[in-house]
Amino acid sequence: MASTRSGKSGRVGDRKIDWKEINAKLPYQRDKKSKKLRRKMFKSFDPNGNGHLSLAEIDKGLRDVLKLDDVFDCKPAIIRAYHAAKNKGKSSKKGGKGGKFNEDFVEFYEFRYLLKSLRQYFEYWVMFDRADTDDDNRIDLGEFKKAVPLMETWGVKITDPVKTFKQVDRDGGGKILFSEFARWAIKKSLDLDDDVDVEEDE
Repeated sequence: MASTRSGKSGRVGDRKIDWKEINAKLPYQRDKKSKKLRRKMFKSFDPNGNGHLSLAEIDKGLRDVLKLDDVFDCKPAIIRAYHAAKNKGKSSKKGGKGGKFNEDFVEFYEFRYLLKSLRQYFEYWVMFDRADTDDDNRIDLGEFKKAVPLMETWGVKITDPVKTFKQVDRDGGGKILFSEFARWAIKKSLDLDDDVDVEEDE
């Protein structure tokens, strides 16, 4: 049985995920209510009040503030979301908004994108985890072939698994890493069939 950081038993991909709870606790919509929730949440994530969040603070906030154990257990998804968000909108000029000092932190104006990215990459991690049946955080060709019917339910029809596997395995290492899977999932607009999608006004 897979070990998890939160202490929950079982692989994330095998759990019954409460998608409504996750959507409610990651309010990335643009309406006033969601923005108000994000301001309050950001302050809770930022106990020292310095106006920006480190990866460790984000990690701790997911566990202690939001109590989202399922998301907290998906470290690779958290890391991808953090990297996607921390440079969102930052100026390339030193001393500009964000500037050099904050390049490794997430500020409030990037926080909405962080929450959106957390929701997206968590969904991709659930997909990845379901395909990774031997739980080594990599998908080999055999696992990929077995997951072809599953991936069809996510919106992609694969007629040549070997060819597609090589396309996803960008570094040619013979195993698909989560970063590679997520990049491919974004390109193919994969959508988990049993989650609850968020309605948003973009």
